[in-house]
Amino acid sequence: MGRVQDKVALVTGGAVGLGEAMCRMLAREGAKVVITDIKDEEGKALADAIVKEGGEAIYLHQDVAREDDWKKAIDETLARYSGLDVVVNNAGVALGATAEDTTLEDWKWLMSINLDGVFLGTRYAIKAMKERGGGSIINLSSIEGIIGDSNLAAYNASKGGVRIFTKSAALHCAKSGYKIRVNSVHPGYIWTPMVEGYLRSVGDVDEGRRQLDALHPVGHVGEPDDIAYGVLYLASEESKFMTGTELVIDGGYTAQ
Repeated sequence: MGRVQDKVALVTGGAVGLGEAMCRMLAREGAKVVITDIKDEEGKALADAIVKEGGEAIYLHQDVAREDDWKKAIDETLARYSGLDVVVNNAGVALGATAEDTTLEDWKWLMSINLDGVFLGTRYAIKAMKERGGGSIINLSSIEGIIGDSNLAAYNASKGGVRIFTKSAALHCAKSGYKIRVNSVHPGYIWTPMVEGYLRSVGDVDEGRRQLDALHPVGHVGEPDDIAYGVLYLASEESKFMTGTELVIDGGYTAQ
């Protein structure tokens, strides 16, 4: 307990799935958690649940693709807690389509959330954290930011962009002496509402789950806490010598 005691942590897309697991774990380990999402009902319920369990959390409505929402979320966080130590750029969407079938409209929509949102989150986190004297920015990429999938053209591009943008931001912060670390996390397939929704959009969910399980050498997809533990590590001082790198949590998927 207490691995991130009294740190202020903002998690985008925090209401459900991976984000929910991250928020619960960070709160259990002592962080003051700012949950942001566009899913207001779920986000408010999660904040209430964390408080009832003895943690500290608030919920803020935020569309990560909107710069004004970022300004408001950061301002409200600083007004409430007088600082910001951790930002987890977790919010993301998926689209099952090839390079040939992806429309420009769909491409721009996905990029606005998966890549623009991470850029804005990193930019505004740096502004807040350098005044604090340091911090940790954690950007959610994917195994799909490392390897390709013929039916995930836009998603591949966005997550690959997150991976290399993270390195650029990390170098900037390190060379500027900000004491801000920036790393990316690369989950394999994790059983979340987003993955289940993707499988439903392309076929049978149960059969899709079996196929995904078989892709991972350990024999199954991951659970949200598998990723939350990685985020907790990067948020804590235990990872003080890590910046500009990838934390791959994928059940052996990319080792093949």
